[in-house]
Amino acid sequence: MANTYTQLYIQFVFAVKYREAMLLSSFKTELHQYIGGIINHNKHKLLAINGMPDHLHILISMKPTQSMSELMQDIKGSSSKWINEKKFLNVKFEWQEGYSAFSYSKSHVDAVIKYITNQEQHHKTKTFQEEYLDFLNAFEIDFDERYVFKEPI
Repeated sequence: MANTYTQLYIQFVFAVKYREAMLLSSFKTELHQYIGGIINHNKHKLLAINGMPDHLHILISMKPTQSMSELMQDIKGSSSKWINEKKFLNVKFEWQEGYSAFSYSKSHVDAVIKYITNQEQHHKTKTFQEEYLDFLNAFEIDFDERYVFKEPI
């Protein structure tokens, strides 16, 4: 739309189903590139992507032409299908239901990129569950801890 100007920086955080360590280093780079392609195809700009074997962080500059839920459905659905078709794992890959999205001002973007880039270092002192709960609390998001992490049946 003409004369529409936005500056939306969103960090998405989402986990492998049951937080299993399935995002292996053997296909990490390819996965990040594949997800980056989805983001670019949807006209957003990937600023940072990284994670651990059980979860991912993505920071994007987002256009208002698509909802966050539509983008995440595309990223999670397409990437899980891609992982399974490529047979990177001996079991079926699935993302956990849901995601979190946190917005940032331009002045915070460099710090968020550094945080995402240094995930391996950060997780030497904090688990994903601790990190995730810290995010929810820092952003003052109401949640019921019973429903934050889906456990195996």
